[in-house]
Amino acid sequence: MSVQKNDEQSRPSRRAPLIAAAVAVVAALVVTAVVGLTGGDGTPKDSGTGPVAEISTGTDSTKAATVLDRPFTKPDLVLTDTKGQKFDLRERTKGKPTLIYFGYTHCPDVCPLTMSNIAIAKKQLPKADQNKLQVVFVTTDPERDTSAELAKWLPAAGDPSFTGLTGDFSTIQAGARQIGIGIDPPKKEKDGSVVSMHGAQVIAFSPTTDQGYVLYGEDTTIDDYAKDLPKIIKGENP
Repeated sequence: MSVQKNDEQSRPSRRAPLIAAAVAVVAALVVTAVVGLTGGDGTPKDSGTGPVAEISTGTDSTKAATVLDRPFTKPDLVLTDTKGQKFDLRERTKGKPTLIYFGYTHCPDVCPLTMSNIAIAKKQLPKADQNKLQVVFVTTDPERDTSAELAKWLPAAGDPSFTGLTGDFSTIQAGARQIGIGIDPPKKEKDGSVVSMHGAQVIAFSPTTDQGYVLYGEDTTIDDYAKDLPKIIKGENP
């Protein structure tokens, strides 16, 4: 989760924890974790509408990837791409290894860093695997992030092959909630800066099941992605 002021003088903010875990432990030693918005003090904001993901307590804490015991269904989202064309997320990414991230172009730190890390890691893949991998960036600030703005920003921040999507905020917010990511409408303050809160997770979807089965946090490095992407492309656990 990031709380960020977006003017030219703003500094990268301190970011609260992204995953609220340890909600309950069941017989199989599974923890129910809610992925979503956090408040300014780092405590979870309960929207009451987000799904839950089951994360095994046996997950290797040294790995960047969190493999979900109960994967997410791909969001039912129909938005507009950088060419101004309708883009049905489920239809267009069906059967393809897909990384989905919700962010915005005026983000001063987390969003461009995440896109850059994925782009650099992707370039280390064999060409055939590069062509298979789908990276989808969904804006959380559609009022400013038009198709044209996304078309200009994505190649610079990430890679020309990345898909940028915009549309109605309520539709985007509902789609994010389907995979446990919370976002709030951008808020303009008196000084003209914009404060935005959004989950900063990358969700990886399997090409074999079309389920979101792996989660990455904002601290995931280029090396982390480079190590995991070959397995993600095959639908394997990283």
